[in-house]
Amino acid sequence: MSKTITKENARGIWLKSQGLTESAPFGKGSAATTKAIEHLGYVQIDTINVIERCHHHILYTRIPDYKRRDLHQAQSQDKTVFEYWTHALSYVPTQDFRFFIPDMKRRRLSPGPWLGKVKPQELQKVLRLIKKEGPISIRDITDDVLVEKDHEWASRKPSKKALQLGFYSGRLVISERQGMLKKYELLERHFAWDKMPKPATRAEVLEYEIQRSLRAQGLVTLDSICHLVPSKKPEIRKIIEKKVKKGELIEIKVQDATRSEFWVAPEVLDEAVTVNEELVHILSPFDPLTIQRKRLHSLFDYEHRFEAYVPKEKRKYGYFALPVLVGDKIVAAIDLKTDREKQKMLIQKWTWLGKHKSANNKKLIESELNRFEKFQLQK
Repeated sequence: MSKTITKENARGIWLKSQGLTESAPFGKGSAATTKAIEHLGYVQIDTINVIERCHHHILYTRIPDYKRRDLHQAQSQDKTVFEYWTHALSYVPTQDFRFFIPDMKRRRLSPGPWLGKVKPQELQKVLRLIKKEGPISIRDITDDVLVEKDHEWASRKPSKKALQLGFYSGRLVISERQGMLKKYELLERHFAWDKMPKPATRAEVLEYEIQRSLRAQGLVTLDSICHLVPSKKPEIRKIIEKKVKKGELIEIKVQDATRSEFWVAPEVLDEAVTVNEELVHILSPFDPLTIQRKRLHSLFDYEHRFEAYVPKEKRKYGYFALPVLVGDKIVAAIDLKTDREKQKMLIQKWTWLGKHKSANNKKLIESELNRFEKFQLQK
């Protein structure tokens, strides 16, 4: 038996699970950074810095007093988070490390066409260097014979691919970031575990991914659980069907939603969700709420477009437009740019969505823009 809920109810469930119905759901200070990443499951990393990079932006959205140094402390000092691949390179809770070991082992056995080009001696060279010298970045390697780039974001130093292979195969870990410059360390030395975590089984990994999605999304779909990894859908569906039969999940339909299959834990439907209608969030295009475009469109009636790679004449909202959430509605898209030299944030374009243009919304958003500017320019 399935249940039907309103689109407003569905938004409330999703927003509460994302930590977007109150201003500081994870508390304050550096401990809040680890708590937020543990709840969300991962926070995507990206190099674009038109405004503050997305990993910092995503955390700021949920931690009002967030500072960049908080993430550095969690990664490099407390070591409660580490970097690895989810649907993109992300910060992941160290407590979940065992669920990523199978992928590390797979990449060690079959690194793929790009990293598979790394010669064994190149990998051994960087491993020996790190063992002797400690954490290093690609800039610390000076004895490479430079080669032609085979990719736009590649390096002329062969050691870069060797470092990446060591990272993806679980031999190395990114121990620190200085801006976007990565420093690599031997994984065992970085964590200093008495005993390596036990690798998760395939069944445990799939269960972990379902539970992670339920925790961070509230109501889930096959697409939302298997984001950008559609090959997992048949296995995930079988597990969900078993959970439905056991009463652990309920299939729900959302009125007027463009997607029909959602599942939710029964207790979630019993929880009252209160949304602060005057709470404003200026969202990153890579925020967990916005990155799944079809789901966002289905529940918020807003079709986000990432237009940085769209020709200027074809842009609708702007080069780096950010969705603006007020309460439980996306009311505007604002194209922002930080001018770090002049120490100000520039509004390139402001687009009101639907019938949400109002004096009150404008006042609320402008207040948040002032706070957001201070975050952009923090030292």
